[in-house]
Amino acid sequence: MSEIPGTAGNVVWQSSPPGSIYDYIRVASFSIGPDGLIEQWSRRAAGLFGIAADEAVGRDPVEAFMPSELRTDGHRRVGEILDGKEWTGLVPFRMPGDNAVHGLAELYVMPSETGSGERAALCIVVDVRALRRIETDLAASQAIFGQSPFGFVLFGTDFTVVRANQRFATVFGGQADDHRGRTVDDYLARPEAERLTATLKRVLETGDSVTDLQLVGTAPGDEESRHWSMNLYRVHSGAGRPVGVAGLATDVTRRHIAAREAANARRNLALLNEASARIGNSLDLETTARELLDVAVPGFCDLASVDLYQGLLTGDEAPPGRWGSLRQEPVGGSAELRRVGFASAVSDAVPDSTATHGDTDPPALGAVHRYPFNSPCAKALRTGRVKNVPGDDRGFVQSTLAVPMVAHDTVVGLVQFSRTKGSEPFGERDRALATELAARAAVCIDNARLYRREHERALILQRSLLPPGDPEAAGLDIACRYLPGNAATEVGGDWFDVIELPGHRTALVVGDVMGRGLRAAVAMGELRTAVRTLALLDLEPAEVLSALDEVARGLGTPGGSTASDGVGGGAQWPSRASHKSRDADLSEVYLATCVYAVYDSVTRRCTFANAGHLPPVVVEPGEPALLLDVPPGMPLGVGGEPFEEVEVELKEGALLALYTDGLVESRDHPLDEGLQALRDALVEPALPLEDVCDHVLSTLDTRHGEDDIALLMARIQGLPADAVGDWRLPREPRSVGRARELARSQLIAWDLDELVDTTELLVSELVTNALRYGEGEIRLRLLRDRTLVCEVWDAGLVQPRRRRARDTDEGGRGLQLVGLLSAAWGSRRTPRGKTVWFELPLPDGQPAAERTVEQLLSMF
Repeated sequence: MSEIPGTAGNVVWQSSPPGSIYDYIRVASFSIGPDGLIEQWSRRAAGLFGIAADEAVGRDPVEAFMPSELRTDGHRRVGEILDGKEWTGLVPFRMPGDNAVHGLAELYVMPSETGSGERAALCIVVDVRALRRIETDLAASQAIFGQSPFGFVLFGTDFTVVRANQRFATVFGGQADDHRGRTVDDYLARPEAERLTATLKRVLETGDSVTDLQLVGTAPGDEESRHWSMNLYRVHSGAGRPVGVAGLATDVTRRHIAAREAANARRNLALLNEASARIGNSLDLETTARELLDVAVPGFCDLASVDLYQGLLTGDEAPPGRWGSLRQEPVGGSAELRRVGFASAVSDAVPDSTATHGDTDPPALGAVHRYPFNSPCAKALRTGRVKNVPGDDRGFVQSTLAVPMVAHDTVVGLVQFSRTKGSEPFGERDRALATELAARAAVCIDNARLYRREHERALILQRSLLPPGDPEAAGLDIACRYLPGNAATEVGGDWFDVIELPGHRTALVVGDVMGRGLRAAVAMGELRTAVRTLALLDLEPAEVLSALDEVARGLGTPGGSTASDGVGGGAQWPSRASHKSRDADLSEVYLATCVYAVYDSVTRRCTFANAGHLPPVVVEPGEPALLLDVPPGMPLGVGGEPFEEVEVELKEGALLALYTDGLVESRDHPLDEGLQALRDALVEPALPLEDVCDHVLSTLDTRHGEDDIALLMARIQGLPADAVGDWRLPREPRSVGRARELARSQLIAWDLDELVDTTELLVSELVTNALRYGEGEIRLRLLRDRTLVCEVWDAGLVQPRRRRARDTDEGGRGLQLVGLLSAAWGSRRTPRGKTVWFELPLPDGQPAAERTVEQLLSMF
């Protein structure tokens, strides 16, 4: 029984609640009468020894429970006790019965007297085994609770801290005992404290445990937010009575930071992927700038603006230079720029939110302006490097990145990315992503600039219309013919081209603008220039035709040729809606057909894409001529439909013929007969290729003069196996040395000893870059044909960008070396990563030219 003080000072008696400590230690009692026999037997004694009271009372305890060898000493002890002597000790006992259980009891004997004055004894018994279990449990509990690297805390039923371990105190200060009596409000802010309190109540009431409860707060003396994961479970007494809730807390701040960084990385990759798909779909400068804004807002930032150099928009030629070659910077300021785009995800933002002009008014959309010479934006334009622009305390912009738009070492403009207060600030990865987005848009804008320059010179047709003299290509023997429909002017709408691509690959192009005369020739000149520009981007054939389709849709429409008007200062392609709304003469709208093929001399595989053109013809040795089944697609200029690709493996010695409809179509016979006649004319493909071309033109009834004719023929001569070195290298540092060894051995086998040192150096630089910045397995390939080509493949997506190393930099000159020592170099996307390549001319027996001082100093 226990006593509890009442509210009025009275003593209230209350039964010991279930789960009392006496239940755990198993305390029992009995009494011995003056005769040494058991006189009283408690219920707990009956439970401990397994003997009922009616069986125990009147028995000699020594004879009943003690082993025979101890009974003599036991009787002596009982006698001493009845003489009035107290005694405490450990007494072995044995329960009665055949299957007697032996035990050890701690016995405390107190002499007493009966009512008649006779001496008796009161015995208190504790099961020693129960005491040992309690001691072990307490020791284990203390070890787990006190030595755990995690924060343990025990809340009572009133949700105050009953006990905390030292790890918990290390985080929240003081000693473990100092936290007794505290509540969750002492550790967490109000919203988090209320959430934790509600969870504690639910766990205490239901008994359902809670795992991984995420809590956010700050430790004493720490301003940064911390993240904790907490597991809660209800704690019971031995009788099952809830006595509180135990909590195990783990600091997971690093895990949250890592998860956030991983999410940011995934977001950046998704943005880059979206940028690849959306930026550069138009060859219009301002449209490309708006495409960049569509990608960046709101996926990357809250506000963004794009400024392009006025000279770029007006088509002025730029002086040579490294950074900002399109600007002619006056003393004391920056060159003129035009604000061509602004986007905002903030409803109350205005176009000047991202401007940094000091006290001057920020530019409006379409306005021409200058940045102050010492402003961060002007410095970014001069240096070609990203600059941070801090936000104004009075405004809602937190920070801005001023990113120069650099294409081929030329600054074409400036894009500003801004985040408002409350958004996550820009980090280093954000700076890298901003640079990549601006660079991609800059390349597209620069390509559009190059295309428009060629477009404005479209009237200088004669040189562009003439086929290249004796075109050469790796793994191909080429012959071509071009016959304009109007022999007097020698201009028309048909064209063909042979374009060398990296890796000893070749693009073969044949196209036909629907129409005749100068206007068709102008359109053809534009398309042919665009094809070459797109081919240099090393796009897939279907991608080339898709981009070419965008160009073709602007040909022949009012205001879509060489006129220069409006804000853009150049050709303004009309939208689809304007096509429908204008009553333009259909004869002024030009469509075109085109077949684009990329041949790989290493694999002898050719990939075709067709935009409404006639199918290519292939003649394999000993086989009849066949029309390749290449899906024709829609003509260029129609738009709206994707183009398909077909890959064909061509046999050695096979003949490939690309042509325009003037060769096979006539008013006198249907198209099918003309195609069959072409196939019949190719029955002797073994003749010299020039003779084959002449035979075709003389055999077919072309009715020359009615339509233009273009014929491009190529005989397949793949690179021999001994002209290709192909190796795969593991992603480890020693692969750099292994790559040098492989390159040296292969060049010596090819008798190209003069190129060994240069090739070893450049291969080492590219493989090192692939190890440092790339991903996955590395592949090294050497190709020997008219030139030596080295390719290094890896699974990384980031394209290399040449930069000027500072005097104090220990690295950063690898690509400068590649550019200085090679005839050409570059990189291209692959389905599983990228390829970085360089090209060296084969030795001609003459001593190599010495590098000039300017070339050597350009590396420093």
